[in-house]
Amino acid sequence: MLLQSNDYLAISNHDHIREAYIESLSNNKKDIVMSAIFLHKEDDHSFEHQLASYTGFEHCILSQSGWAANVGLIQTILPVNTPVYIDFFAHMSLWEGARVAEAQIHSFLHNNIRHLEKLIKRNGPGLILVDSVYSTLGTVAPLTEIVALAKDYGCAILVDESHSLGTHGPKGAGLVAELGLTDDVDFITVSLAKAFAYRAGAILCSHKIGQALPFVARPAIFSSALLPHEIAVLEATLNVIKNSDDRRSRLVEQADKLRHGLIQLGFNIQSQSQIIALETGNEENTEIMRDHLENMNIFGSVFCAPATPKNKNLIRFSVNSELTDQEIEAILQACYLMKIELAS
Repeated sequence: MLLQSNDYLAISNHDHIREAYIESLSNNKKDIVMSAIFLHKEDDHSFEHQLASYTGFEHCILSQSGWAANVGLIQTILPVNTPVYIDFFAHMSLWEGARVAEAQIHSFLHNNIRHLEKLIKRNGPGLILVDSVYSTLGTVAPLTEIVALAKDYGCAILVDESHSLGTHGPKGAGLVAELGLTDDVDFITVSLAKAFAYRAGAILCSHKIGQALPFVARPAIFSSALLPHEIAVLEATLNVIKNSDDRRSRLVEQADKLRHGLIQLGFNIQSQSQIIALETGNEENTEIMRDHLENMNIFGSVFCAPATPKNKNLIRFSVNSELTDQEIEAILQACYLMKIELAS
């Protein structure tokens, strides 16, 4: 059982997507390999328009990756020494963006609104950086409270929706949309290598900022645009995701079963999503737990420093909508036996 993939809706081999890929490769005779700043035809930006409309934002800019989206956006919008308030468990690309921008970086305790408010009171208005769903623990950001705090203190908000776009919200439009906060969040970034099961990233923002970004963000200037067959895959994938309410419901159902089963076995599970992590401690203990699970044909993703704090390693299970009840039972049985072995 492979629980390492971020293909949460199990669509990577979907017939509609494969057919779009093949058709585009067959019909397109000439790829234009250049920076996107040189692409001015309206059809060059068709997927960006679709993704902006889907998420409820005015503008969308594609990038080569979610990492490039975060670094490019933050580097563009922040003057040097701007206060940045970043969740301790925010994705490393958000940290890197703040570092490249030479921001004043203030880290707040994970999902701790009181600590965030204390830092803002002390250092003044700035940019708040959070993930909607955190990629290590599977916890969910308290976005409603963060938005209220940002309004009170005049802060802007950037939400990385890499692990919630496609899985949360109306037709998978994301957690921000689900909570009705689209008009209150300044920026959304996403990796399209998660629920979209492909590659690339995107920035969702206002039209004014979107027009400037391709000419200022260094990852945009110094990277080639996505190719036509890649855009065709993303457009087909978006259509599949919009029509996958059954897969989303199944994903929630199966993640709940696995989460509750692990909690009943005595594991400390903080997850509120399809990402479920076992806390494994130091490297030695992590190797023991990993080997036990893999000997039972269960493969999770090992996270250790710098992806986690030192000696707070994790084995992450990424649930997908095709995970069966029988497979969940096998995972729980393996974890139960592992717990007994570690206790002896």
